[in-house]
Amino acid sequence: MENRIILFHHCGKEVYCFFVPEQCPICGQGLAARSLGDAPVCVPNPFVNGHHEKCSFLVKPTKGTFIREYDGRSDLHVGISNTSGVVYNFTEAGVGRDACGWEECVSVALVQPDMFGLMNQWDRYLEQISQADLWLPHRYEESEHNCYAFALTFINRVLAAQSRRQLSRTEFTERFVLPRTRRGSRYLTLYRELCRSYFYIVDTERDSGENREL
Repeated sequence: MENRIILFHHCGKEVYCFFVPEQCPICGQGLAARSLGDAPVCVPNPFVNGHHEKCSFLVKPTKGTFIREYDGRSDLHVGISNTSGVVYNFTEAGVGRDACGWEECVSVALVQPDMFGLMNQWDRYLEQISQADLWLPHRYEESEHNCYAFALTFINRVLAAQSRRQLSRTEFTERFVLPRTRRGSRYLTLYRELCRSYFYIVDTERDSGENREL
C-alpha cells in the first residue's frame, strides 16, 4: 500500500508529509497540544480501484501505475466498468473484459446512484457494443480507432438510448476527464516531492489567496 499524504497547519503554513512529526519542522515546537481545527487530515487520493467503481469511465497508464511509474508523458489506457467492476477495454486483441489490472485509476462516474433503470440495462448495452464487428482486433488503430473511441462510442450509445445529446471527444475530455487527471497530476507532484524530502511546506490559502485544493 502506498503512503498516505497528510496535511497539518502550523506557523501559518500548510505542511504536507507522510508521517506527522512530534515537532513542527519550521519552529521546533511540539505538536501534541493542538486545536481540533489544526488536527492533521489525510489528503484524498484521486486514484481509486477501478474494479470498485461500477458504471464508470476509467483511466490508467498503459504500463505500470500512476504512483510508481507514470511520468506525465507515457501512454494512457481507458475502459468502461460494468455493474460488477469488470472493465471493458479495446486493444489490439479486441475487447477485453478485465477482472483485475485496474486497481489504480482516475474514475469518472457515468451513472447517478438513483438511475436504477439505466444501471439495469448497463451490462446489456456494454456487452452489445463489445460484440460489434467494429471492435474486432483487426479494426484497432492506435491513433483513432482505439480504447478511447470504444469508450466514447459506448457513452454516446447510452446517451442516445436516453434521448440525450451526444458528446464529442473534445467535449467529454474537457468537461469530465481533464479536471480529474489534473487533480491526479497535482497529487503525483506532491507525492514525489515527499518521496525526496520529509516535508512539503507552502503558505496557507488564507495567506497566499490561492486555492490549492487537491
